[in-house]
Amino acid sequence: MHIFTIGYEGATMDGFIAALQTAGVARVIDVRALPLSRRPGFSKSSLAASLAEAGIDYRHLKALGTPKPGRDAAKRGDVATLEAVYADQLELPEAQAQAAIMLDLAREMPSALLCYERDPCHCHRTLLLEAVGEGAEVTDLYV
Repeated sequence: MHIFTIGYEGATMDGFIAALQTAGVARVIDVRALPLSRRPGFSKSSLAASLAEAGIDYRHLKALGTPKPGRDAAKRGDVATLEAVYADQLELPEAQAQAAIMLDLAREMPSALLCYERDPCHCHRTLLLEAVGEGAEVTDLYV
């Protein structure tokens, strides 16, 4: 299984969609707890509509997002706290169920995990794949 990751920090919608299409991504799996954004076009409804126009499926898996203390830690660059908070999140039954759904979705078609941070080393999407993506080939896309 091959899973892509992508962050939209600093991206335009055109550049974001072009990066997905160039990589052959057919589905975006949004792993934000709150699929809202101050960046135009990257909130859930408008993002889903733009992706649909480009022929890309969109799914949101809220339980795979980072709780507020983890997001705050990430903003501060406090990776240790982010890792601890997110590890606790992944222990929740709903997160475990959605992690299984995420893997099933990624097996169906080329998929990219979406979050805000451009650098995957500063994002929970890397922690998610380290925890549940055993054996998956991971490619980080940059916009």
